[in-house]
Amino acid sequence: MITVVIPALNEEKTVGEVVALALATPNVSEVIVVDDKSMDNTVDEARKAGATVITSTKLGKGTSMKEGVLVAKNDTITFLDADITTYQQDVITLLCTPILNDEADFVKSYFTRQAGRVTELVAKPLLSILYPDFPQFLQPLSGMIAGKKSYFAKCEFEEGYGVDIGILIDMYKMGARIQEVNIGNIENRMQPLEQLGKMSREVARTIMKKAKDKSPQNLETYENIQVIREQMEFAIRESLMSLKKIAMFDMDNTIIRQSFINTAAKHFGFTDELVNIVTGNNNPFIRTKMIARLLKGKTIGELLEVIDSVPVTPYITEIVAALKEQGYITGIISDSYDCITNHLKNKYGFDFTIANELEFSKSIATGEVKIPSVFLADEHSQCKHDYCKLNALINVCIKYGVDLKNTLVVGDGENDICCIRKAGIGVSFCSTNGLVDTVADYIIKDADFKLLEPILE
Repeated sequence: MITVVIPALNEEKTVGEVVALALATPNVSEVIVVDDKSMDNTVDEARKAGATVITSTKLGKGTSMKEGVLVAKNDTITFLDADITTYQQDVITLLCTPILNDEADFVKSYFTRQAGRVTELVAKPLLSILYPDFPQFLQPLSGMIAGKKSYFAKCEFEEGYGVDIGILIDMYKMGARIQEVNIGNIENRMQPLEQLGKMSREVARTIMKKAKDKSPQNLETYENIQVIREQMEFAIRESLMSLKKIAMFDMDNTIIRQSFINTAAKHFGFTDELVNIVTGNNNPFIRTKMIARLLKGKTIGELLEVIDSVPVTPYITEIVAALKEQGYITGIISDSYDCITNHLKNKYGFDFTIANELEFSKSIATGEVKIPSVFLADEHSQCKHDYCKLNALINVCIKYGVDLKNTLVVGDGENDICCIRKAGIGVSFCSTNGLVDTVADYIIKDADFKLLEPILE
């Protein structure tokens, strides 16, 4: 069977059509859209079309592609661009047939198109100089590719425009059987001249980096390339600006029926270390930093596998939809990790998430974590805590011009008390903490979000 991976950034107008084409292809059992923290409706359109959506841990197509590979369940993977609507209906079949027939380990596409100046003026000449025996591919920069997961897993996914040529060179170095197939006519957005200059520099940099043991010593130094931003600033679609209500959910033991970090501790075998940290440190900053170190070395795929194993509260999809119909901006504010909350956001249709930013390098957790400044006390704070989820909620309210009295907060733990007390409607949801029940407007003891409906009415 085939997994189709579609990296996407702000492609709301086209991504649904690409997903639909993939799902209509024989042998395709999984379609994954890897969202690069889009600011438009890309995630919603991909979900509506039937794709599984994950959020990349770092801005850039290379990271998105690698994380798609890590999450993919099938041995044959194909990549499609999200901005193209002129694919032939059998494009995936054309790309994957040589793989499925064990005639190739990696398949590169070529197609008719409007232009290919970087290919002709940069990629092909450099390849011929640095790799005299390199096969004469018609379009070495094509991004529509397919291959075996075992080979993709060994590739180094470059960032920016160098990712596609980098994969091709890695496949060549590994001795993979490579084919190039014709996928017909493709029309996509023409790059402006300034982007072509950036593209040519990044493609050249990647080719030279891969061939550093071959490069002649007298090659002139290429212009330095500005590093692509690691994280896109937290943003919510502008279309939500006119809405005047916010519904905020806690994650652990509210949206999901267990604690993510406790589940991860059991899964990866660091329960004792976690208990020692939690019981031995009262400072929330130190505790957060120390817990993050326990996840060092875990891939984004492994972490998403853990969260997908945790049961969710029934009726979650329906209650999010119902809240949106009533004009609520829906979101998750958690002291867990943004890679996990973003995953839940994508699966269930929330509009935003705020959580600690677990750092990754090449899709592997470094053990470091960044605490967003919105959790910290400032001139708008309404409690005495230095670090509080209420500060984050107030930040969201200010951003969208929503009065704090027009918020609905659903949570269960001690760290939700300030939010539940200050919200217009505070809901204690399956809490075992008496203080949470005391400050709440409503108390729900059964794990079913359908019980929120009478409150909305």
